[in-house]
Amino acid sequence: QLQLVQSGGGLVQPGGSLRLSCAASGFSIDLHAIGWFRQASGKEREGVGCIGAGGGSTMYADSVKGRFTISRDNANNTVYLQMNSLRPEDTDVYYCAAAWGCGYILSAVDFTWWGQGTQVTVSS
Repeated sequence: QLQLVQSGGGLVQPGGSLRLSCAASGFSIDLHAIGWFRQASGKEREGVGCIGAGGGSTMYADSVKGRFTISRDNANNTVYLQMNSLRPEDTDVYYCAAAWGCGYILSAVDFTWWGQGTQVTVSS
């Protein structure tokens, strides 16, 4: 059974950092693209970034470029989202998801397997 289990998240002050983890079971994470999305209540799920399969090329939404970094640890079958210089507008529920590719435009409809989501709150 393919499964993604997320950890990390929580409350952080503006300017702070958090790292989210997305651990895969039932499949090798290096053979899939792993995307990160976020969603506020009542809003559409927004693509944050994605790391491709194999070589691990990355893409990011303009709103997080230079602040967020996606990395892969194949030995632990885990992908990470490192979030630095966090802002109140980064407050959302964050999801990881797996697909065969990131796609030209990062879109939630292209991703098949999803983590359970984790809350990130940026507030003083």
